Amino acid sequence: MEGDFIKINEWLLPCSWVYGGAVRLRNQLFDIGMLKSRSFDVPVISVGNITVGGSGKTPHVEYLVKLLKDKVKVAVLSRGYKRKSKGFILASKDSTIGEIGDEPLQMKKKFPDIYVAVDKNRCHGIDMLTDNNIAKDTEVVLLDDAFQHRYVKPGINILLVDYHRLIIYDKLLPAGRLREPKEGKSRADIVIVTKCPADMKPMEFRVLIKAMNLRPYQKLYFTMLKYGNLIPLYCGDEMRLEELTKQHNVLLLTGIASPKQMIYDLKPYTENIHPMTFGDHHQFTAKDIRRLNEKFSELPEPKLIITTEKDATRIFGMDGLSEEVRHNIFTLPVEVQFMLDQQEMFNQKIIDYVSKNSRNSILTKAKEEHKEHKENKEEKTNTIKF
Repeated sequence: MEGDFIKINEWLLPCSWVYGGAVRLRNQLFDIGMLKSRSFDVPVISVGNITVGGSGKTPHVEYLVKLLKDKVKVAVLSRGYKRKSKGFILASKDSTIGEIGDEPLQMKKKFPDIYVAVDKNRCHGIDMLTDNNIAKDTEVVLLDDAFQHRYVKPGINILLVDYHRLIIYDKLLPAGRLREPKEGKSRADIVIVTKCPADMKPMEFRVLIKAMNLRPYQKLYFTMLKYGNLIPLYCGDEMRLEELTKQHNVLLLTGIASPKQMIYDLKPYTENIHPMTFGDHHQFTAKDIRRLNEKFSELPEPKLIITTEKDATRIFGMDGLSEEVRHNIFTLPVEVQFMLDQQEMFNQKIIDYVSKNSRNSILTKAKEEHKEHKENKEEKTNTIKF
């Protein structure tokens, strides 16, 4: 059911009150203009959340990339969490995790023709991506995980809310997982409840719509995760999830914020799931590789390893993987699917915003206004002369 992954540490609530006071003060400073938010002459779409941990940001950003990349020049800007570099870096085909982080690297590999950049200072990052000497003809910037980065004022602010960790039931850090008070959702133009069960009933949708208590200007959408075929990380053929049998032993290797959803989604295919869980963005070590080899060798046949696309970027090419592991490790791609026939409505909203606010549209409009102003001025001059 909704909110079933939430755990509240009641004894830490006093700390949450202090934390909440500091966050509210910061938000008020932006609201009254003491801290400034910048707008840009290029469409900016922000995708983020209020909770710590995974709410499906990467699959939703990738959805936007797929929607827009054949229409406009797309740039994705991320902080590059846990990278070892500093400042602005524009990703190339030779970029590494240490330079740009795992999620930006994953995105650059999947979409080599778009710009992917990292910069902790998002305003500076957008300035760089709109500099034609650095990233030529950027027409839309997608901000990954920037809901709390209020120095940028996006044209569309998308807030993701995990169905299993609904903000309406959660508490502020450190007692809960909220980065800011749930009232912060009012800044969103679009709210998406993510990771919904495929078999949600109409009554559940109605209950959630009422519980989210959104404002009239906000649009609410629901998405679920859709898995693709299992892709071999090193060698072998693709494999459909339906090819798994109840006898298969699956070693599920994850270094993500919330692997529970993935375990739940794999259960219908096999009951024999053996999680090997690490923290979000975990950097695998030689010791981890030895553990992986040993744990997999102990499992009875038939068996295989399933990992996420994000984890695959960190483990691929590491030394020490046994031949058995290399021949049996698969990546499970994931994408989002809209529910309630909302996909077309969402797509059109995004496309309309980008087309109406693209740099080309703005430049064309400015030229037309300048031409009209010049013609009016000449007309007045001629009238006076006459």
